Amino acid sequence: MSGKVIFIGAGPGDPDLVTVKGKRIIEKADVIIYAGSLVNKEVLNPRKEECVVHNSAYLNLEETIDIIKKATSEDKLVARVHTGDPSIYGAIGEQIRELKNNDIEYDIIPGVSSLFGTASVLEAELTLPEISQTVIITRPEGRTPKPEKESISSLSTHHATMCIFLGISMIEKVVDDLLVGYSEDTPIAVVKKATWDDQEIIRGTLKDIASKVKQANITKTAMIVVGDVLDPGDFTPSKLYDANFKHEYR
Repeated sequence: MSGKVIFIGAGPGDPDLVTVKGKRIIEKADVIIYAGSLVNKEVLNPRKEECVVHNSAYLNLEETIDIIKKATSEDKLVARVHTGDPSIYGAIGEQIRELKNNDIEYDIIPGVSSLFGTASVLEAELTLPEISQTVIITRPEGRTPKPEKESISSLSTHHATMCIFLGISMIEKVVDDLLVGYSEDTPIAVVKKATWDDQEIIRGTLKDIASKVKQANITKTAMIVVGDVLDPGDFTPSKLYDANFKHEYR
């Protein structure tokens, strides 16, 4: 594994939610670059004593790549540890591009997304029969621009389950955009630091969630989930376990 970069999804926060494969790489790594406060530092505990650790919150892309280039040129194994699953808002695309430009070998180990950590603490199935069979993963436009057709207001017209990253600091704008498609009594939940010891859960509707979030003073590290799956009432059960359903993949 030496002379190589391994991207690792560290999971949503609970250190037991890092994958077995990811943990094994952390144990072997010569250098670890982790994504700052978003990663529970307990995830890094299995590292060997001589491992060199860098917090990428204090590094720009060029500085991160320079550390990787130096380490891999010395045949060292680099663990690039991201929060959740690195494929969702993990900024690995630009890193991979640089690794390819420098002929540096890499692999990716997926992780448990904060989205699924959030669903678990909400005790929610995001795809209930006849209520929602679609999950939209998105974020509001901020410093990072979005295609016009991917605006939250446009996506809200689908009435699907929507999971919104990186939007809690602009909760009022997010709610205004959601109300283009959803009704004001649509259930919505905000989960801060899902699966961490200090997680917080706020439930409400589009009518009152913004005020509840402001009152709780939640301004970062939170997921927004909206849709009728959060409060479905009575619903038709899945056909998968129907007594009359025959299927080899049950």
